[in-house]
Amino acid sequence: MEEINQSGIINKSLWDQDRFRSLEDIDVSADGTPVLRFLISATYSIVCAVGLVGNLLVLFFIKVRQERRKSKINFFILNLAATDLQFVLTLPFWAVDTALDFSWPFGDAMCKIVLSVTVMNMYASVFFLTAMSITRYWSVASALKDRTRKRSCSVRWVCMALWVLATAATAPTAIFSTVTSVEGEKLCLLKFPEGHHWLALYHLQKILIAFVIPMVIVSISYLMLVRLIRRCSMKNNSRRITQVTKSVTIVVLSFFLCWMPNHAITFWGVLVKFNAVYFDKTYYMVHTYVFPVTVCLAHANSCLNPIIYCLMRKEFRTKLRALISCK
Repeated sequence: MEEINQSGIINKSLWDQDRFRSLEDIDVSADGTPVLRFLISATYSIVCAVGLVGNLLVLFFIKVRQERRKSKINFFILNLAATDLQFVLTLPFWAVDTALDFSWPFGDAMCKIVLSVTVMNMYASVFFLTAMSITRYWSVASALKDRTRKRSCSVRWVCMALWVLATAATAPTAIFSTVTSVEGEKLCLLKFPEGHHWLALYHLQKILIAFVIPMVIVSISYLMLVRLIRRCSMKNNSRRITQVTKSVTIVVLSFFLCWMPNHAITFWGVLVKFNAVYFDKTYYMVHTYVFPVTVCLAHANSCLNPIIYCLMRKEFRTKLRALISCK
């Protein structure tokens, strides 16, 4: 069987035994050290707390104050906040799982539900970020033209389609996630059939659909947006150009920096699985100590989203100051 848990920690017994014949000098007792587990659990807890506050504020400003009616971007932000909120609600389960040395105490049904919700919201969050980049460019391009195109897809139908796509991409997780007994411990794992490199194909899907393709689309959309504004704006709008350029840079960099390390090490693991790269001590140590940190960094993106897309916008900062003043 091919097995991996949510944090990417792979036990030595879960790999092909011949891969470890030349790795007998590796100190496996250090795998899952209490300090590392504590740091991961603490990070999950902080991300959960900050993400709850940030995304609830976004939902309050857009849903309660009816801001979603003013633009398509706000409707995407509403869905992004909803999916990020669902995502951070799964982090307490993973914090407990990590603190217990990846021993899952919540049963098989909750393993399947929590792992599926985690992965589904990862896909949905990336999809909404991508849709927002396209919508922002299309809105500016339409506004700069003499006429606005009357025919456009309903943002509600687009969001519904993105949720369906995220659910479809999560199907392998929902099918293969289960609680498995490994060396006397019950672990919440993705358990794939033997052969056909299921685990490598699963990771390739995640890398391509949740990072490479969205990153290309986001980058192209924002580069086209900056180019369009620079070409069409008047000289006295240089301040606006600077603001948009800064916003675009922060959006692309935050998305890239949060997800790139995780997907880079994941791709390294895919190469190892396909025997394109030899499994050595370096990979083992990176996957044991560095990869969990990259998982935390990727999860932190759910905290950054409300900050980037709302608190950087003047109208949201004004409403937040007004809310604080009332309190």
